[in-house]
Amino acid sequence: MGVAAVPGSGKTHTLSYLTARLIVDGNIEDDQEILIVTLVNSAVDNFSARVAGFVQDYGLLPDFGYRVRTLHGLAHDIVRERPDLVGLSDRFSIVDENEASDILRSTVATWLRGHPEFINEYANPDIEPDQVYRDQWPTLVVDLAGSMIRKAKDFQVTPADLRKKLDDAGGPDSLLNMGIEVFTDYQRALNYRSALDFDDLIRLALQAINTDPDYLARLHYRWPYILEDEAQDSSRLQEKILRKLTGEDGNWVRVGDPNQAIYETFTTASPQYLRNFLDEPGVERCALPNSGRSTISIIRLANTLIDWTHFEHPVEELRQALDVPLIEPTPVGDPQPNPPDNPQGIHLVNTRFTPEEELQTVVKSIKRWLPDHPDGTVAVLVPRNERGAKLVDELKKNDLDFIELLGSSLSTRQTASLLALILRSLADPTSASKLSSLYRALRPVEKKQVDLRQLVQQVGEKLRLCTRLEEFLWPRPVANWLEELVVEGYPDPLIQELEWLRRLVNRWQAATLLPGDQLVLTIAQDLFSLPADLALAHKLALLLEHTSQVHPDWNLKEFAEELNTIARNERKFIGFGEEETGFDPDKHRGKVVVATIHKAKGLEWERVYLLSVSNYDFPSAQPHDTYISERWFVRNQLNLPAEALAKLTALITGDMPGVYLEEGQATREARLDYCSERLRLLYVGITRAKKELIITWNTGKSRRGESVPALPLQALQGKGFGP
Repeated sequence: MGVAAVPGSGKTHTLSYLTARLIVDGNIEDDQEILIVTLVNSAVDNFSARVAGFVQDYGLLPDFGYRVRTLHGLAHDIVRERPDLVGLSDRFSIVDENEASDILRSTVATWLRGHPEFINEYANPDIEPDQVYRDQWPTLVVDLAGSMIRKAKDFQVTPADLRKKLDDAGGPDSLLNMGIEVFTDYQRALNYRSALDFDDLIRLALQAINTDPDYLARLHYRWPYILEDEAQDSSRLQEKILRKLTGEDGNWVRVGDPNQAIYETFTTASPQYLRNFLDEPGVERCALPNSGRSTISIIRLANTLIDWTHFEHPVEELRQALDVPLIEPTPVGDPQPNPPDNPQGIHLVNTRFTPEEELQTVVKSIKRWLPDHPDGTVAVLVPRNERGAKLVDELKKNDLDFIELLGSSLSTRQTASLLALILRSLADPTSASKLSSLYRALRPVEKKQVDLRQLVQQVGEKLRLCTRLEEFLWPRPVANWLEELVVEGYPDPLIQELEWLRRLVNRWQAATLLPGDQLVLTIAQDLFSLPADLALAHKLALLLEHTSQVHPDWNLKEFAEELNTIARNERKFIGFGEEETGFDPDKHRGKVVVATIHKAKGLEWERVYLLSVSNYDFPSAQPHDTYISERWFVRNQLNLPAEALAKLTALITGDMPGVYLEEGQATREARLDYCSERLRLLYVGITRAKKELIITWNTGKSRRGESVPALPLQALQGKGFGP
């Protein structure tokens, strides 16, 4: 069965109830289980809790007769039970996302040092290469190589397979050659550790059940019912594994919403797998069209976006980005009735804001709304992590309580930022301005602490104006700046603050002879006492240890910049945030939730702000649109990952002429795919709102001038929504 479920239709509730009824009605034996496969770890916990509740309602014990897994969790179960089928020992290990990224970055850095011509071939001739080489190019090549490795593993081909195919194709290709060589070295590094990454785990799971028919038969018996959640995000290998486990006579229910497929850019997922499944002979096609989440007006807005896309979008290739079913309100008497309608609750703001003005306007609006709704739920949704981080800063300035669901948590970014500030100051010990900034960061003060705030300002200003910093930090009997301040009669609290700072900095300066990671741990012992903070500092120190192995010539300045990439939210760094274990908006009433639209999927709030809905973040294949994946330092606006993946796919599938695809063709096709996904992302954002929705845009940044409102936003305004 294939089920197309609209946002807020209760698919998790429905699948959980189906699981419980199958168990209660005696559809499985004592040694069988119902297998539920979902997308993320937090959904595993959600499903387990719901099924347990339903089962207990029928008087049975929970946690028996069903198994809830992510695809990675399922693959791990399959491989762990029979590692011998894929040539592994019982002691194989799995590297996590952070370690895999470290290995890949190290591999790419080594490869680039030996192949500087690669950058020269694709660099924008109008940009001086030295300006971007250290940061931008290595990051791009890591993304490029990572995408190629994932694609190759999705097709279950090895580096040796690819090398032979390229040699047989009869000609060199720099993109393919880079991908194959990095793939080879990356796998060698994993093999050296006797480890797998997550993509290995999935391909080996399929290999295991393909290798031993008896093992497959046992799994087929063990899981007579397979229920797949979020099927719009299924990948090629996921579908193959589940199809194999289901067999000819099994039961497979796939539930999803192709209109909410928003992960294609980051993964090998595609909504086309679910669409094709729904049209297969023998598949019963159903819909869950009713949703009690939103007001009728918000439902009408979401449906209008679907209709406009499907029938009126000026680019015909994008008209399939959104499709039926449309959302229907719940019928009379439904236990989840729609909120009372409020057409005035929708505001499609047409004001031309600068990026800063947009943030300030939204924060002012929230400050007006919260006092009248202390128990309300409110979220600000952004298309990118960096935008969310800036909003968080604005909320802090206005003393508003907030919770964030971004690439890295605020505590992670604050810790990384503070450590980076310390390293920068230690790297430039004669800079009074850096030491002043460091002191202010070490002494955060709340607005209500008036006296302490004045003291911190005085000390910071005194440090900034100090022209004899060495006499402060390392005084001599004839040259002691701090002693002179005592003689001049400066107050004791100021002197005590300076003495405290000097002791800290002296200790840290003495520790600069240590490796970067050990220096960070030394600093952390002085700054933190809570176990979570110390654990986070330890993780950051491990990051610097890996980095120092890749860049043995780096000094404190470079290590500080590495930490700054996390502080600026430019790199995902998994800390210890609630988003890793599940999130319930109702537990944070009266607080502002800041999230990317991707992280908000599956969640709902009474009031939602959608920011940055411009043609920069939501392009529509118009002549004036720009694309984030077309990096400014790459020549001819090429989307290098798209170009490489097109060539790789052609090489793997045997379309040899495809190796010599016209340059730029894949970039143009990738634009259409990205525009389709951004239409779906806008749809997901709209359908997070229960009662009120405010959409804004800003002039932003664009290589072709100022940004304009996104085309679908203009279309919705033209349909009579908003002012």
